[in-house]
Amino acid sequence: MLNVTDLNVHYGKIHAIKGVSFEVNEGEIVTLIGANGAGKTTILQTISGLLKPTEGSITFNGENVSKMPAHQIPEKGIAHVPEGRRIFADMTVHENLMMGAYIRNDKEEIENDLERIFLNFPRLKERYKQIAGTLSGGEQQMLAMGRALMTRPKLILLDEPSMGLAPLLVDEIFNMIQTINSAGTTVLLVEQNANKALHIANRAYVLETGRIKLSGSAKDLMANPEVQQAYLGG
Repeated sequence: MLNVTDLNVHYGKIHAIKGVSFEVNEGEIVTLIGANGAGKTTILQTISGLLKPTEGSITFNGENVSKMPAHQIPEKGIAHVPEGRRIFADMTVHENLMMGAYIRNDKEEIENDLERIFLNFPRLKERYKQIAGTLSGGEQQMLAMGRALMTRPKLILLDEPSMGLAPLLVDEIFNMIQTINSAGTTVLLVEQNANKALHIANRAYVLETGRIKLSGSAKDLMANPEVQQAYLGG
């Protein structure tokens, strides 16, 4: 579904991503793990068109999207839940979710999708008239995910969904990621909590200073002594 080939990204003179190649197959959960500053967020921002690669290509369902403007990427079927959630704080929960459907005009299906979101995230239904900025961190994360799902994505990019959340909420968010995936959405997950990420992923890539250092099935990487020592507290 997604092919990233020899990706290079610069911030001015800083060479942030250095020849990264990886793929995500339809139906998978693939996770990128690595220390802060390894380049994980930069890769997601480049896939969603917020940053432009200096070299390399990003192909989604056979189409090269690497030079496409960011506003066209959701129309292709890629949704991005950014680090820090980036909800519209002054708008209601309902208005935030409807912003996710801005590229659609199938009114009846939008309502059906809204009901599905409320089924998956019951707390959002309870608070649908509430101003989004007054929600807890966990609820804001659910809202950001719900808003992305309203675009009906084929692939969802999740950047640090568990950041700053209490352990109980972290479990809830990871259960939701699995539910979203089971319902047919492919997931590319960037996550500091490598243990949790590897538990739900099919495959994983380990990033170190802008390069892929290791890759393989999530199970194999969890058993890798190098990964255990660096990321799993072993």
